[in-house]
Amino acid sequence: MKKNFLITTGGSGGHVIPATILYEHLSKEANVIISTDKRGSRYLDKNIYKFKVINTPKLNNIFFLPFNLIAILFLTFKSFFLLKNTKIEKLISTGGYMSLPLILAAKLLKLKIYLFEPNLVIGRANKYFLNSCTKIFCYSEKIKNFPDSLKNKMVIIKPLVRENIYRLKKSFEIKDKFNLLIVGGSQGANIFDNNLKKSVLNISKQFSVKIIQQTNEKNISDLRNFYSKNNIENTIFSFDKNFANTIQQTDLCITRAGASTLAELAFLNIPFIAVPLPTSRDNHQLENANFYKKNDCCWLVEQNIFDEKIEEVLKDIINNKSDYLKKKENLKKLNYQNTWINVNQKILKNINEN
Repeated sequence: MKKNFLITTGGSGGHVIPATILYEHLSKEANVIISTDKRGSRYLDKNIYKFKVINTPKLNNIFFLPFNLIAILFLTFKSFFLLKNTKIEKLISTGGYMSLPLILAAKLLKLKIYLFEPNLVIGRANKYFLNSCTKIFCYSEKIKNFPDSLKNKMVIIKPLVRENIYRLKKSFEIKDKFNLLIVGGSQGANIFDNNLKKSVLNISKQFSVKIIQQTNEKNISDLRNFYSKNNIENTIFSFDKNFANTIQQTDLCITRAGASTLAELAFLNIPFIAVPLPTSRDNHQLENANFYKKNDCCWLVEQNIFDEKIEEVLKDIINNKSDYLKKKENLKKLNYQNTWINVNQKILKNINEN
């Protein structure tokens, strides 16, 4: 008989996408349910994933704190009965405040709790529940703010990427037209929408380029009109179910430094310019980007110098093919052991331990 697992997630794509990948890894051997908040449910297809909505409020507003604590208490009881009625045996959390009621309920039921930390700085929710967890899945042993006394709980796995990405062909061709992918992440990036157009226009006067840009729905028309008016081939979108295929077609990506996006780019050997979100919690995006920079796999441009540096960096990359190809080769080396089977076996081995 299959065991029953629950994955708790929510908020941004950075939390939900790893949850869907864990779902893929576990669902062949277990009955799996995802719990998410309303924001996170946008990333879940109800025809593919079984999920329940537990809409946990943020705790960052001191004026609403008493009401939110009451809401957390109510949601903990709701979570308690969800876990009990669905006979959940083990809970996996991808971090964030969204998971708080589920983990509290799991502790009351004395269930085994597993955490997942893709960033190079441990998240605050994960750090809070480290003592309560059985194992925590990480991409590196060198995680900032991780207590030395609890490092025995770490299970190091290769970065999670979706199963269909493993089937995509990795190309080392240098195309006649330079395909530039611009990704703001699930929360968008105004700096890419507003501040990058002029640099792209200047570069297009010297090099043949195509722009593929992910943006907010409201910006699609303006960006499309700007690039088309200036005779720059473009594909502008907000959400793409076949995003992995889009990544595969590109030569270079300008991106925030969320762990999921960097993992997919790295696996497909697409060099990238990382522009970490400076307001990310505990500056974890900068740490994520630095990991790849130290392995000579990417370029890093911090936001405070983005406007003055990005055009120069792009021109250097297009002109210097040897540096570009070296970074592709380094990405290949970094991911040579990252196979679906290797990751799957390591996850199942640790979760199935008694």
